[in-house]
Amino acid sequence: MRAITHERYGPPDEVLRLKEIPRPVPGDGEVLVRVHAAPIGGDDWHILQGMPYVARFVTGLRGPKNPVAGLEVAGVIEAVGANVDDFRPGDEVFGWCGGSFADYVAVPQGQLLPKPVNLSFEQAAAVPISSFTALQGLRHGGIGPGQRVLVNGASGGVGTFAVQIARSYGAAVTGVCGPAKADLVRSLGAEDVVDYTKERFADRGERYDLILDVQGSPSLSDCRRALTPRGTLVIVGGTGGPWLWGTGRWLRAFALSPFIGQSLRVRVHSDDRDDLLFMKELIETEKVTPIVDRTYPLERVTEAIRYVQQGNARGKVVITVA
Repeated sequence: MRAITHERYGPPDEVLRLKEIPRPVPGDGEVLVRVHAAPIGGDDWHILQGMPYVARFVTGLRGPKNPVAGLEVAGVIEAVGANVDDFRPGDEVFGWCGGSFADYVAVPQGQLLPKPVNLSFEQAAAVPISSFTALQGLRHGGIGPGQRVLVNGASGGVGTFAVQIARSYGAAVTGVCGPAKADLVRSLGAEDVVDYTKERFADRGERYDLILDVQGSPSLSDCRRALTPRGTLVIVGGTGGPWLWGTGRWLRAFALSPFIGQSLRVRVHSDDRDDLLFMKELIETEKVTPIVDRTYPLERVTEAIRYVQQGNARGKVVITVA
C-alpha cells in the first residue's frame, strides 16, 4: 500500500517520502480502515519537526516511533481483528489513530465512532483533535450560557470549532482573525470580529468572561486587561523556541494565577471517545459544521503542510486518499 513515511525529524520537504509498505494487519481489538481522508493539524507539524524537544520523550528520542505520518482518519472498515464487537466490514467510521497518511491503517476500535450521517469523509476527518482542543478548552474555562467569550485565532482548525461550540452553549462570541477571514468567523456565529492587523483586542475596552487563546501570541497582561475581574483565560496553543515551545508562557500563567482574582489556565487536549460522541451529536443536530478549506491528494502532503504553516487555511486542510 502507499504511505507517507518519515523516519527522522526535520522539515517536511526533507523527511516525508511516499513509499510502498506492507498493509497492516488488525490485531486484537483493532479494525483495518481503508482511509478516505486524513487532516493536517498542528500536532502533525510538531511530530515531523520533533519540537518542542521535550516532546520527543513521547514521540521518539531519535526519530518518530511511528514511521507513517497522520493522526486522524475517516474511512471504511475493511476487516476486523479478534474481539471486535462495535464494528464490521463496510462501516463508515471516523476517529484518531497513528499512521493515517496511507491507504490503510489499523486502529483500536475504542478510537473510532460511526461517521456522522450528514458529513463527507473529508469533513469527518477534520473533527477529532481540533474539536477536542476547542471543546476541552472551553469546558476547562467553565463555558456557560450568557457568557462573553473571546476566541483568539478564530479562523483556524481549532478556532472554527471553538466559535461554534461556544455558541451552542449559549455564549456571545467575539472572534480574533485576519481581515480576509472575518466573514467566515461571522458566519459561524461570532457576534463581533477583531481584525488583529488593525488593533489589539486588549485595547478595545471590552471585557470577557472567558478567553480561549488558540494562537498563543498575546501577552498575559493583554489577556488580563481584556478579562472581567473574575474572568478566565485558557491557553490551548503556543509558540516559541525549540526546547519548551510555549510552555514558558504556561508556567508564568500557573505562577501568577493563585495571586489574582482572574484564573489563568492551560489545557492540553486529550483524546476522548465520549467527547467525540458529544461532537458527533452537535454535528448531527447541525449546531456545529466542520470547515474544510481545501483538500490535497496523498502525494501532495508536503504542499498541504506548507499551505497550513503559511497561515492561509480557513478551518482545516484535508488529505484525500481513497
